[in-house]
Amino acid sequence: MSFAWSYRACFIVLAIVALICMLIPVFKLNEKEFVDAVPSDSNAIKSLGKTFQNKEFVKFAASDIAYWIGLTLFQTGLPFFVKVSMELDASWAMYLLGGMTVLSACFYPIVSKLVSKFGKKKLVITGFLGLALAYVVTALIGILPGFKGIVPGILIVVISAFPMALLGIIPQAIVADVAEQDAIVTGEKREGMFFAARTFAMKMGQSVAMLVFTSLAVLGTTQDLKSNDLTASPIGLRIVAIVAICFCVLGAVILAAYDEKKVMKTIGDNADK
Repeated sequence: MSFAWSYRACFIVLAIVALICMLIPVFKLNEKEFVDAVPSDSNAIKSLGKTFQNKEFVKFAASDIAYWIGLTLFQTGLPFFVKVSMELDASWAMYLLGGMTVLSACFYPIVSKLVSKFGKKKLVITGFLGLALAYVVTALIGILPGFKGIVPGILIVVISAFPMALLGIIPQAIVADVAEQDAIVTGEKREGMFFAARTFAMKMGQSVAMLVFTSLAVLGTTQDLKSNDLTASPIGLRIVAIVAICFCVLGAVILAAYDEKKVMKTIGDNADK
């Protein structure tokens, strides 16, 4: 098919798959079996304001923004890291990202067991630092002698798979904990707004990351203004990796202030009643 239709076909397939996946919980999950849904008396703006009055959620949301900036910088830059930094064919980006996704999924079954042993906060911080380590490897490509090609790519996949499994599951559970604790304290159920606010934080992080990437990756290059393609430089990509490291560490530092014991104690005391 033509270049334009190859993109259209991709989006059509993704849209169909997404529609099916979104409809499955709508028709297969009975909400009444899990929660007593009580409509909120507040309008959307007031409810959102109350959501961000929860200090523990604000701490989580701030760390989540930092996480999404760091993750999106890496995912957006992966094709460029592969082609420019590793000096591999661009098709390797798909293999590395696919391998990272599959390997990360293999860790999913053990995450719940680790949560019961170590708690959510410690594991998310571990995930932040693990991703930061993967980005350190990315930043070192081309600096260390002979450190190019597929070797750093495989190393990045192996290092980042487990942190991505932690960060792919646990943050959603933290939002659920904060929402439950807030409902106990305020007497108002606004779980949906907490998850909506988390999604807003995610989109904000992704948007900032796109701006940061396109600003930094082009450093040291001359862009073809008639082309839609971005020309990245090795030094620009190295700076992108370093910035991603900083945001991951920042996310870990912010989340360290999250009072998980307080949240879980409130939930536990309510369960005992």
